[in-house]
This record gives sequence, structure tokens and C-alpha cells, in this order.
Amino acid sequence: MSSLAEERWIRRFHDDDGCATKLVCFPHAGGWASAYGGWSARLPSDVGVLAVRYPGREDRLGDPFPSGLEALADEVTEALDELSRHRLVLFGHSMGASVAHEVAVRLHALGRPPAALCVSGRRPPQLLDGRRRLFGTDEEIVEGLVRFDESRAAVFAEPELREVLMPAIRADYRMVDEYAGGDHPPLDCPVYGYTGEDDSEVTPEQMRGWAEVTRGAFRLLVLPGGHFYLRAQEPAVLAGLRDALRPVRNLVEKA
Repeated sequence: MSSLAEERWIRRFHDDDGCATKLVCFPHAGGWASAYGGWSARLPSDVGVLAVRYPGREDRLGDPFPSGLEALADEVTEALDELSRHRLVLFGHSMGASVAHEVAVRLHALGRPPAALCVSGRRPPQLLDGRRRLFGTDEEIVEGLVRFDESRAAVFAEPELREVLMPAIRADYRMVDEYAGGDHPPLDCPVYGYTGEDDSEVTPEQMRGWAEVTRGAFRLLVLPGGHFYLRAQEPAVLAGLRDALRPVRNLVEKA
């Protein structure tokens, strides 16, 4: 039976008794769990697909924001308590990559490490110094968001929609800016990196720095596009995830 924390924090798109391996997805800053809703149809049926439901959006509009990214990771780790008895593969894009890594470190310390960590479009924790700060006025934030993704211009042009979206975006950007990263105890699981070759927030060479967070294997997939490359390149991203999931699923079959 799932806990109240799990029900509050985790959204299940596909998960049943046959899913011994579970992919847990972490959205980007300002992002929603529902962004991962279509992934289960293109991943193996024995893989559960779940997403983290950040506060302040979708059906958690009234919930308070965490005090920082580490506090967010603490709460997600608690919510994953029962699920961590399974083989978890964590995937996070942008801010979500940092949250996923912090959760992986916590699960490792609890003796229930993830089977793999997948990080997308984000500098590793030891290379966060000197990055561009995101928080500013609402106008500056919206300008930056639209620069990343022109399709969002119409959404922010609607005053009512903007009023609903901005509190979560402000809270997430503040967490990203205040997160110092730094050195962490190394993981034992493999780490898989994904990035757009023209991402203005992280270079492929910086993405290779994720190899330093684990004693396990590291592999990087560079795809065409900018910071939100994974929308246009979703088939390639999911093909890469299928490759990352294969050895985990094979271990389940042999158990």
C-alpha cells in the first residue's frame, strides 16, 4: 500500500505488479509531472513509468514550496520509501537532474541505491559555479523561458495563465539559483547523460563531468537541439532510455 507521502508526490502513468523496474522522472524548473505522460507507451511494458509531482502546480496548486532543492530531495526520498524496494531508474531534466542526483545520493546512503541515474541538460554538481542565474523580475524570467522555447510565448501572453504559472516558476528558479552543488559521496550505479548539442546552459564537455559522481559506468548521448532538445528528440531520448533500462531489466529476469 502506498503511503500518503507517495500519493502526494508521485504520479503513476504505468505501474502494476509486473513492473519490477520503475522509471521515476523529475521535471525541469517550472515543469509538470504530466510532461512524461506519453512515455510509457514507448517503453517496455514491464517498466513502470512514474513522475514526481512538485508542489504549486497541477493538482498541488495549494501546497507550499520547499525551502530549497535539498529539502525537495529530502521529501521526494521519503515519498519513494516503499518504491525504493524495487529497482529504480531516476531520470531528470535540467533542475530535475540535480534533484534526481540528490535523491540518488540519499537512497544510496539508506542502502537502497537506484539501479541507474539518467541526467539531462544540467551541469554536474561540481561544475555549478559560474552558471547563469535564472531568477529575476517576472518579465526577465518569461523572456528567458521564451528564448528557450518559443512555443511558450502564447501561454505567457495570457494574463490568467501567467498568474497561475509564475509562482511555481519563481520558486523553482530560486531553488536552482541557491543550490550550490559541490562534492557528494560517489554513487555505485551507472550514470547516463543526455544533452542537446546547442544547449546554452551546458556544453557536452560539461555534461561529461557527470562521470565523476559515480564509481560505475558513464555514457553520454548528444542530440541535436537546445535546452529543450528532448521534445523534438523524444524518440531518440526514449531509445537511449531503453538501452539504459535493458541491463536493469535483465537483472530482474535473472533474479
